[in-house]
Amino acid sequence: MSSRLEITPLPYQADPLGYFAPLRARRGAVLLDSGRPHGPGGRYDIISAEPIGLMSVNAAGHVSSDSDTPLPDEPIAAQKTLLSRLDVEAPESELPFLGGLIGYWSYDFGRCLEPVNGNAKEAVDLPWSRIGLYDWAIIQDHARRESFLVADQRRRAQVQTWLDAAPPATTPFAITAPFAGEQDREGYGERFRAVQRYIHAGDCYQINLTQRFSAPFRGDLWQAYLRLRQATPTPFAGFMAWDDKAVLSLSPERFLQCHAGRVEARPIKGTRPRGDTPEQDAALAQALKTSAKDRAENVMIVDLLRNDLGRACAPGSVKVPQLCGLESYANVHHLVSVVEGRLADDQTPLDILAVAFPGGSITGAPKVRAMQIIDELEPSRRSVYCGSLGYIDQRGHMDTSIAIRTAVASGGQLHLWGGGGLVADSQEDAEYLETLDKIRHLLTALSDQAP
Repeated sequence: MSSRLEITPLPYQADPLGYFAPLRARRGAVLLDSGRPHGPGGRYDIISAEPIGLMSVNAAGHVSSDSDTPLPDEPIAAQKTLLSRLDVEAPESELPFLGGLIGYWSYDFGRCLEPVNGNAKEAVDLPWSRIGLYDWAIIQDHARRESFLVADQRRRAQVQTWLDAAPPATTPFAITAPFAGEQDREGYGERFRAVQRYIHAGDCYQINLTQRFSAPFRGDLWQAYLRLRQATPTPFAGFMAWDDKAVLSLSPERFLQCHAGRVEARPIKGTRPRGDTPEQDAALAQALKTSAKDRAENVMIVDLLRNDLGRACAPGSVKVPQLCGLESYANVHHLVSVVEGRLADDQTPLDILAVAFPGGSITGAPKVRAMQIIDELEPSRRSVYCGSLGYIDQRGHMDTSIAIRTAVASGGQLHLWGGGGLVADSQEDAEYLETLDKIRHLLTALSDQAP
């Protein structure tokens, strides 16, 4: 017999850290963080822990779970089945999450969906996907300055006990050796030139080429996340940690949102750093707005996403209400477009996630060929970087990020990636510097080191 969720007001907190701190060491603890003070797109924080089911997809694409009842071995079918096992009744509410799935889909999860079989090695030991089924959550609405506990009576008493407990002890975080790039400047240049050869041969129009930086660390990764959050507040941040693994994401980019059948993607293509003075900042923003190259990159990805959304949206419903709009964040300016459509009647949020994953803004165009070239040229797989974090609510609501500006920890190593889209007229030096500009503030926040 199903129980009914109740929505209980909690004291509002300007950020979610106070509520998440006593929960963060619990099994399956997850924070989806709008990064207060947030930029465009952020509104809600979602916090939960102790899921009623937890599943992973391993590096061979196989499904495992802690459920007594096996899940299908096909990952999307397994996630649909897991979601169907939620047995709580949701009340009428505008809150975005009233029970459902929360977790991540790594970039490499795309291997379950598209024919990509290249040379890149598996360098980071995290599952391709880790998803929990949650029957309760704390939701913070920063627009209305309200906080709520969504739970049935049994869970509400449990959660209150957890919140009343002292937060787990922390140890200072420190990088114990400088971040080192997986490839040197010449190695990046060789791969840049290989991309140019593919573009000029007509294999592709755009490739998102990235490079990975790694460093050993000691201490509590929660402290590392707090440093990153302070350095770069963003509307699609998130934190989860288990065993010796963690995901620390400070993303400014939405991948897919689905609400009441309306689907929205917000691809980012085009970046400039913020200026040191108001005049320099305005000049950099204006240069980005008027850059023909950056606009061309953005339009290519908009066309790709229009095609992806069209595979699961009602015919004729896919529109582009914003093309190459300027959005400014703590450390960068971006060009952001909006692509939207209406989900077809026979499709679910997981269906549109499957046909559109991974996001075109971090692959290139055409997508499958771009993914194959990336797998050939990048020395190692991307793990959670360039994948997605997010939730799928039992009512059919979904919101997911593109996991850029994202650190991944495993085995005592912390990994960061920086990348950018390459087109026919890209300049090697400028593109190399852009990959560093995008993560310079993250490296500095973690280690007082800038490339």
